[in-house]
Order: sequence, then C-alpha cells, then structure tokens
Amino acid sequence: MKLLFVHQNFPGQFPHLAPALRRRGHDVLALTDQKNPRSSPVPVVKYKTPEKVTCSQPMAQSYAEHVERGLMAARGARALRDRHGYTPDVIFGHSGWGETLFLREIWPDAKLLVYAELLYRTRGQDVGFDAEFIRDLDWSRFSTTARNAHLALGILQCDAALAPTRYQAGSFPAELQSKITVIHDGIDTDIMRPDPQARLTLPNGRVLRAGDEVLTFVSRSLEPYRGFHIFMRALPEVMAARPEAQVVLIGGEGVSYGGKPQDADSWKAKMLAETEGRIDLDRVHFLGRVAYNDYRRVIQIGRVHCYLTYPFVLSWSLTEAMSAGAYIVGSDTEPVRELITDGENGRLVPFFDVPALSAALIWGLSGADPQAQVLRAAARQTILDGYDLRQHSLPRLIDWVESFAPHGQPGVTGAS
Repeated sequence: MKLLFVHQNFPGQFPHLAPALRRRGHDVLALTDQKNPRSSPVPVVKYKTPEKVTCSQPMAQSYAEHVERGLMAARGARALRDRHGYTPDVIFGHSGWGETLFLREIWPDAKLLVYAELLYRTRGQDVGFDAEFIRDLDWSRFSTTARNAHLALGILQCDAALAPTRYQAGSFPAELQSKITVIHDGIDTDIMRPDPQARLTLPNGRVLRAGDEVLTFVSRSLEPYRGFHIFMRALPEVMAARPEAQVVLIGGEGVSYGGKPQDADSWKAKMLAETEGRIDLDRVHFLGRVAYNDYRRVIQIGRVHCYLTYPFVLSWSLTEAMSAGAYIVGSDTEPVRELITDGENGRLVPFFDVPALSAALIWGLSGADPQAQVLRAAARQTILDGYDLRQHSLPRLIDWVESFAPHGQPGVTGAS
C-alpha cells in the first residue's frame, strides 16, 4: 500500500508504527509542518506553516486556526498529487490540529483514518472539575463546545478512528464510538524497565541511586491539569515526616493545558510562593524538561512516583513509570483507574485530598508498605500483559492499518 501519515509534529504518536509498516514493504510517507524540527524514521514532505490567524469572534478563534492548518496541509497534499502524481491508498492523520479536514477532497478514494485523541466535554471531564480555577463556568462550556468543531468534523469524515485508551474513546458520543478502535501506542518495556543500578546526577552534583528515598513527579508542564498544585501542597507534610527524602520534578514552566495563573508568571512560581518557608528547597529539584534517558533514570531511581491528572488525556509517563516497575501513587480519576486498581498495582487517592496524598506518599517513601514489591511487579505486569509495544500494541496497530488495504492487495508483504 501507499500510506500517508499526517501530523504537524511527526512522528508524534507514530514513531514505531510508521517505520514498522515501511519494513513490511509498504510505501510510507509523512506530511508534516515545515517548521517541525524532529527527525523522522520515514521519508517526509512538509507543508507551509500556517500564518497567525486573528478572528473577531473569540468563540471562532480555535476553529479558524485549525481550518487554516487544514488548508495548508491540503495545499501540500495537492502539490503531492498534481506535481508528483502521488495518490495514497490510506491516510492516517491526527485530527487534533485540523490537518485532515480537507484531505478527502484531494484524494476522495483513499481510506481516511484519524487518531482520535479526545473529544472535549462540557461536563464530566476537565471542564468544571477543579472549582479553584473556575472563573466563568458558562463561558468555559461555550468555548469547549466551540473547540470541538474541527474534532467532530474530523471523525465524521473518517472511515475509521483510533484511540489509545477506553477512557479517551469514551469521550466521543455513542453514535460515533462504533468508528473507534482502542489500541494503545505501546510501551517499549525493554527500555523502560526496572534498573537497580540506575543513578542520576543532579545539577548540584548530588548523585541519586535506585533504592534511595526519592519522590518523583513528571509532567510535560507543571500545571493544575496534572495536579502540580495538589502535589506541591502535599510536600510540606511529606518532607517534615521524611527528612531524608529527595524530591525530583520534571516538567516545563509553561502551560500545555488550561491557562496561566493570574497572579504569577508560572504555576511553579505560584506554588513556590504558596509553600514558601514550609518545604526544604535544598531537597526539591526542578529539572525542567530533560532528555529521554535522564527522564528514564529519574523514573528508575524513584522509591515513589506520583501521578495526578484531571479527567483528561492519559500521560505516557504513567504507563512508562508502570513499565519501569514504579511504586505509583495516583489520582483516583477515571483515566488512571483504567490502568491502576488501588491495592493491586498501585495506590489511588482522591485528587483533591491533600492529607490523603501526603499520607500515601509518606507511607511509600518510608519503605514500610509490605505490598510495595508486589505493587511494583504488578504495575509492570499490567504493561507487559496489555501495553507492550512489540507483543501487543504494534502487531495490533499493523493489523488494523493493513485491514484497510484496497481490495485485492495483500496486507502482509514482509517481516516486521
């Protein structure tokens, strides 16, 4: 088959799938943003980066931006068709940025697949979840409805869709869920595995080793959507009870989801001001965003890994921490409950219950939990049994994509 992947930040969710399909003999190409700096495992063509879009109506701003990106992607696709005679059999694109919106018009006979990461909801997900930061709930619901326009159109247009978790698939209305297959992106359990020899050198020169009393927290950005404010509020009690504990945080100071604080330059600055004088900053290490190997070592050395999230997209960091055999203390929210059962492969606490979180972190850091090793082993086994890249996710993803081969073409053309 001729397969075209579309993602403004390619390889995005396709770093393993795209090259695996190429190894099987398929003609694989990727269409991505001109300014995407990431290296690609397959040949790439680039479309012109959209210009900044301004819209007089705030509710239409998101749709205008995504339509503009869709238009740029379509122009790139048209150049592929008209100048190079390229016609894919299957297009697989992420619907989150509007890139797939007009591709059906360029190649009407191609099968169109979309990565359906999440459909926003006005109730039951992130909107209205955290009352502390609600300014105008009606406005939030209006804007959420407006932000769904390109996502809903993307899944309406497609022949089939893929979601990484049942929770994320369930964010779409029932009448559209029949289009969605749930297959996780997959975790490389050979790389993300327990390592009793792991060690990490901090910026201050201190070396931390697996087995040390280390509490870890990872998020793309340190922000409320991932429970950063709750975690920071738990630290005073944790650090007082565990005077030898070291706390290592990974995450940028910007915002990936939600908004910036009104009274500080960043959520990190806001929470440091709130906890000033109550935590020992010599034992709290903010590493910012780090290289993957450093991130892996942070996970491997942790005695306890804390993962908190609103009802929202599940982070890869949770599944990777489980693969590394981490002792997880997580939020008792729906996306986390899909992977973790309290007392079986981790510990869950109510998202907003700071004392309960502190107690769970202290218990884990103390090393007194008689189930600690059982929980660690069970967390890794959960990933091995259903989320392992080579044994589960990648074979299923390949089969799913190849099931859309044009009639009469073989799906399997070589070894993966």
